[in-house]
Amino acid sequence: MPTPRKTQRKAVAPSASGTVWSAAELAAVRRQLQDEIEHLSADAATIDHQLADLIHDSGDGAGDDAVESGSKAFEREHEQTLANIARDVIVQSRHALQRIDQGTYGTCESCGRPIAKPRLMAFPRATLCVACKQRAEHR
Repeated sequence: MPTPRKTQRKAVAPSASGTVWSAAELAAVRRQLQDEIEHLSADAATIDHQLADLIHDSGDGAGDDAVESGSKAFEREHEQTLANIARDVIVQSRHALQRIDQGTYGTCESCGRPIAKPRLMAFPRATLCVACKQRAEHR
């Protein structure tokens, strides 16, 4: 009878300098991303609630002058923008967690080369190396 294979996580790509991520470092990144998801999910829910209150309180705008109507519209748009940013970061954080699980964390999604460890430590959701990110921003 064959022995069952143990599920083994793939190793994370070494950084551009050849530095390998330790299990403790990777666990810390995972915790940071999970905490960020939890925190931003709560923030997004709060913002959604505030936005619903703004929409409810604004009614049809009868009796508001142009400045007041514009101010309310600006506040609603601002709250919606904050909620969208929080949701985008949540998606990026979940993608980083998937990359850790798949063993592709630390590998540039564009060129396949390693992403510098200091870059990932500063921005753990990074999916592109510095060179590819710069090329993408110049387009």
